[in-house]
Amino acid sequence: MQEHGDVSSDPFLDSLQARTFAFFWETAHPETALIPDRWPTRTFSSVAAVGFGLSAYLVGIERGYISREQGAERVYRTLRFLWEAPQGRDRTRVAGYKGFFYHFLEMDSGHRFQQVELSSIDTALLMAGVLSAQAYFDGDDPMERAIRAYADSLYQRVEWDWMQPRPPLIAMGWHPERGYHTHDYTGYSEAMILYVLALGSPTFPVDPEAWEAWTSTYQWGTFYGQTFVQYSPLFTHQYSHVWIDFRGIQDAYMRAKGIDYFENSRRATLAQRAYAIENPDGWRGYGPDVWGLTACDGPMDTTVVIQGVQRRFRSYAARGASLVYIMDDGTIAPTAAGGSLPFTPELSLRALKTMKERYGEGLWGQYGFLDAFNPTFQLTEARLRHGRVVPGLGWFDTDYLGIDQGPILLMAENLRSELLWRLMRQSPYIVRGLKRAGFSGGWLDRKEMPEIPRVIHERQP
Repeated sequence: MQEHGDVSSDPFLDSLQARTFAFFWETAHPETALIPDRWPTRTFSSVAAVGFGLSAYLVGIERGYISREQGAERVYRTLRFLWEAPQGRDRTRVAGYKGFFYHFLEMDSGHRFQQVELSSIDTALLMAGVLSAQAYFDGDDPMERAIRAYADSLYQRVEWDWMQPRPPLIAMGWHPERGYHTHDYTGYSEAMILYVLALGSPTFPVDPEAWEAWTSTYQWGTFYGQTFVQYSPLFTHQYSHVWIDFRGIQDAYMRAKGIDYFENSRRATLAQRAYAIENPDGWRGYGPDVWGLTACDGPMDTTVVIQGVQRRFRSYAARGASLVYIMDDGTIAPTAAGGSLPFTPELSLRALKTMKERYGEGLWGQYGFLDAFNPTFQLTEARLRHGRVVPGLGWFDTDYLGIDQGPILLMAENLRSELLWRLMRQSPYIVRGLKRAGFSGGWLDRKEMPEIPRVIHERQP
């Protein structure tokens, strides 16, 4: 267990985790067990949020919010539904194709929502949650054995190498209407977990050249006093770290730089905080304890003049700051600091507590932090799609987003007990993927390349 003075035992983390866990436990569909993309606005399910939810249930058991039997039953129902959900080339009434899942699914049927893409990264985030449940439920009773079997079947069914129209890189997605997405995953991003899982597959793996090709597109540089692999939204420096313990292990790229990916994320977090302290655009509220740009909701897409300065605001957007790009409209997302708790424990915790104390119930509610807020946006007459304007305080979201709740809960737990890291260090698929990517050092050197029995899956036509 990590030790960070009194930080990991701060009682604020108890209330933060309890409320954030309740989002996943209480908003899941009663029949399909799918997690909504957002709440309370009625929407579709995000398969990435389902992945976060599967890991959230494990935290709930460990923290005593639910029993092991309750958690196992929920995980079992989720995995069984995902396994039985129809797959195929059809444009409607299917959940996925070739083992991948569509980005968004209808909550009640599990079928593709409208014309969203078959998503490689969202499937990877889902599978990370699936494999964490497989590692956790190691008992001999029928339900826990079934969980492990469903997890194997779901993961080994994914035809990762099919999602390579331009090998060795992996494409972002596929549409039955128009084929593969025109872009591959290049440049440092949240796709690290995607490449590791694709490399670790015993059934449809990608070649090790995929990792080398991907890392060759990194942008290394210095931003606000920190030198690291650049990318702008903080979620890209957090998602893969939710499940993989990158401390002390290095691939060829990081060996050449003399750091590991954990340190890289720490530096990215510190750079964002330094950016907020300088606050070059003069946004209201920014400072040493209010910071964090990442993908999140925002007030609306509009441009207005405030005190003689033209200000452009956005609705949902991938906000961030690095050498790659700066997208900053004054909107802060608590998940940016929350997802960095293991990297900068004292600074992240202080930021979260300051946001709660300063903005109160405008930002803190039934399930912990609402998704985002913008103190600069004061247009009380604006017609907002999401959120509300509190006179004198600014715009506050009224929704919680599953993919932003997940990092808060799970990274808080990694700070406190290293739960997800400990579990995934035992996953043969993660170990295999990391080794095939060329990682070595630390805990990984104590693991042999695992021999994994294949679950028989024929390629879908």
